[in-house]
Amino acid sequence: MGKLAVIRYTNLMLLVFQIVLTIFTFIGLWGGNVPPLGNTASAMLVYVLPLLIAFNVIMIILWLIMRRWIITAIPAVTVLSCIPYMLTLVQPRTHTADSPDAIKVATYNVALFGRETNGFIAQDILAEMKRNNVDICCLQEYSNQSGDKKNSDSYKQYFPYMATGRGDMVIYSKYPIKDSRTIDFEETNNSAMWAIVNVKGKQVKVFNVHLETTGFNRTLHAAGKMEMQGQTVETNSLLHAIYNNYTFGMIVRSGQAQIVAREVREAKEPCILCGDFNDVPYSFTYNTLLGNMTDGFKECGSGWMYTYRGKKPVRIDYIFHDEGMTGVNYYKVPLTYSDHYPVFMSIKL
Repeated sequence: MGKLAVIRYTNLMLLVFQIVLTIFTFIGLWGGNVPPLGNTASAMLVYVLPLLIAFNVIMIILWLIMRRWIITAIPAVTVLSCIPYMLTLVQPRTHTADSPDAIKVATYNVALFGRETNGFIAQDILAEMKRNNVDICCLQEYSNQSGDKKNSDSYKQYFPYMATGRGDMVIYSKYPIKDSRTIDFEETNNSAMWAIVNVKGKQVKVFNVHLETTGFNRTLHAAGKMEMQGQTVETNSLLHAIYNNYTFGMIVRSGQAQIVAREVREAKEPCILCGDFNDVPYSFTYNTLLGNMTDGFKECGSGWMYTYRGKKPVRIDYIFHDEGMTGVNYYKVPLTYSDHYPVFMSIKL
């Protein structure tokens, strides 16, 4: 009798865990539909969706082993509901070739070219843009100065047109740039910009975006510096600081995303939106900027897409386009000059 009671109790606890897991997963799927201000707990679940999905898969296997066929349907339906999210990270299709009648767009956070003084990294990145036949290149954390030389002097030999934004933002183009403007975000070093590019007689508005960072690495760096100075950093204090930085970053990015999304909605020209969003798919930032646009990776990408090179291989760099355009090819190149990978996309106008 005691053994039977233990089995029943274990089954009940597993079922309770499954129900809670399912609820958290669905909250994570819908957490990006509401602003994070006042909804930080549900917004944070978006960041752990891969982990929640993995637990659901484990529970499917466990329920199958236990032959609980009806209960197995709970995690199975949950995982099936996550397929649209999973397709923002992984695409089962094979790599496609470029089209001769498409334009190639690239976005890359170049991390100030490693603050180099000799210009080698900047020139290697330019060579990569040439190899990929890039027509429009959006760079974030760009620095025009390499020692006593200006990077724009060499870049303009391949990209004859250039529009600069605030500080570290630039758009290079093979095609004429008719107009450009900076989109300032108050009380932050981040910003966005747009440029109207005349592509073979067609006006296209290209947005280059760099949103507020998560602050994760900054927090760990500060904690490491304190420990090197002999100060004690308690684990609880560190976790609290990381959580505060994440929630603060989410709230700031949500406001910045709404500013950019409004500019996209009001544009008279067809738009291409790209840059470093510093946020994951299905977050409020992602959903707000995506709006009625098309996520290039979901449309024509292949394999597993992550664009951050750090310990957290996440997708935070994107290229979106208006529905009137057609994506042909979408991929990243594993360059090691920055903590990001460059993202490339071929688009038919």
